[in-house]
Amino acid sequence: MGEFMAEIKVRINETYRSLQTAKAAGDDFLAETHASELEDLYRIADRNGIDARS
Repeated sequence: MGEFMAEIKVRINETYRSLQTAKAAGDDFLAETHASELEDLYRIADRNGIDARS
């Protein structure tokens, strides 16, 4: 589970940064896409007992 936990956290961090970049660029569609992906990643983490919101 250690590798899975590390990978999900990396994906969350990358997606969060992409979300911030899209927001800064004023790209609402891309920001919404990244926000949806981020919520999916948090849901996957939660289902697997990973505290990824800290």
